[in-house]
Amino acid sequence: MQYVIAGIILILILFLIGVLSRKKYYAEIDRYEAWKVDIMNRPIPEELSKVKQLNMTGQTEQLFEGWRQGWDEIVAVELPDIEELLFDAEEYTDKFRYRKTRETLAKIDEVLTKTEAKIDKILEELNELVGSEEKNREEIELLQEEYISSKKQLLAYRHTYGQAAKKIEAVLDKLAKEIEEFKALTDQGNYLDAREIVLNLGQEMKAIAYKMESIPKLTADCENILPSQLYELEAGYVEMKEQGYVLEHVEVDKEVKELNETLAAFKGRLQSLEVEEVEQGLQEIKSKIEMLYDSLEKEVHARHFVLQYKDETTEGLIKAKEENDDIQYEVNVVQQGYHLHESDLKAPQELQKKIIQLSKRHELIIEKVESNKTAYTSLSEELKEIRSGLEVLIGEQSEFAVFLQNLRKDELTTREKIAELKKKTAEASRMIAKSNVPGLPADYDELLTEVHRKIEQVNASLTEKPLNMKFIQETLLEAAGTVDHFYSKTQDLIENVLLSEKIIQYGNRYRSRYNSVREGLQAAEEAFRQYDYRKALEEAATTIEKVEPGAMKKIEKMINIEE
Repeated sequence: MQYVIAGIILILILFLIGVLSRKKYYAEIDRYEAWKVDIMNRPIPEELSKVKQLNMTGQTEQLFEGWRQGWDEIVAVELPDIEELLFDAEEYTDKFRYRKTRETLAKIDEVLTKTEAKIDKILEELNELVGSEEKNREEIELLQEEYISSKKQLLAYRHTYGQAAKKIEAVLDKLAKEIEEFKALTDQGNYLDAREIVLNLGQEMKAIAYKMESIPKLTADCENILPSQLYELEAGYVEMKEQGYVLEHVEVDKEVKELNETLAAFKGRLQSLEVEEVEQGLQEIKSKIEMLYDSLEKEVHARHFVLQYKDETTEGLIKAKEENDDIQYEVNVVQQGYHLHESDLKAPQELQKKIIQLSKRHELIIEKVESNKTAYTSLSEELKEIRSGLEVLIGEQSEFAVFLQNLRKDELTTREKIAELKKKTAEASRMIAKSNVPGLPADYDELLTEVHRKIEQVNASLTEKPLNMKFIQETLLEAAGTVDHFYSKTQDLIENVLLSEKIIQYGNRYRSRYNSVREGLQAAEEAFRQYDYRKALEEAATTIEKVEPGAMKKIEKMINIEE
């Protein structure tokens, strides 16, 4: 029984699959049927009728016949074949012969795709032909107008083109022939070939129009403007040489000759309508002329600079020499009273060497100016370097002079600082005396002795001849540090004495009640008698804080109020 039920279920499943598959193939058949109908309804005949409005001869007639035959083949052969294949696919599907259905549908798809491509090609070629006719008609009118305009311009201004007029005329004649050729092709129905003629005409007409517009200006540049500029340039060059300028490095006469020859060659190239090449060449000539003018102008500015600053530089070097002599004298004087490093002693000699080098270079410039055999541009660069070197040297002299002046200032400053250190030490001693300190710890006395020793060491270094200011500065720095430490320790000592006394007095209230307080205060009092006030303070504070936390802050507050 179970096998029977399973078999029935299997049959039902297979039947269901078959039904669903047949439904899917029917949908595919309907889709291809719709595709076929869409192709049949394409407006190809209407599009073909547009061609009949053209000249049905030559190329147009051949293309039209090919398109018409192609469409007739589609309608009479390919679409009926597809109809038959669709019928076969439907029959195979009814009989559940799905493999045959798939094969037939694949063949239908292939045929419809090729048919679609064939139709697209027909429409593309047809639109190209019709579009070419429309564009040709529009563009040839504009080109004819441009041709007539160019022809009139040549007739009216023929003299401005010189020998190039014949070449332009030949080009325009060639364009006229191409226009006639276009008309002949159009009359013969060869619209696509005529399209190529129109495109070429557009480019050629644009090119000749540009050349006709450019040639008069370029001719003027070649024959008048640039030759005039070259003449003025050469005249200015000759005048500057007569004024004494050395201009061999510029070679204007040679350059002008070569540029005039180039301009003559350009006139010949214009006759051959080589407009773009001449334009580029003339731009290079203009740049060259400008560069030559710049070279002459630089020479004028250079001469002005040299003549203006050569004497001033001489005076500057003389003044630097005198200043260096003063510095050397000052070094000799300072050397008697101060210790100078070897580099400081050699500084005036090094500066003197630089002055001599700059002076020699400057003398050479003066000689060249007097001999008038060297271009001023070269002399001005050398003079600028000398003046720059002189400026640096003057700065070095100034810095060294300030260094020498500061040595004496440093000595005076050191003596003032020693007086301040002595005053600060005496003030610390007065603070001790005023505070009625019972006695002084041994390390405090040792520190005071060290303070006096450091100050005396600085004083002694100031009596030496010559003074070694570097050593004096180092010794003074050490003395200042020792005095600052001594002053700070004095303040701490006085504070510790006062606090330890107050806290011992404050702790007496607990002495009879707590053995620990009594023992702690006794230890603090013993340290106090030994002048170890820090230890006394630590012992008393630790003892009292155990029985009354916060007592130290209360005592410090009381002391601050009293003060």
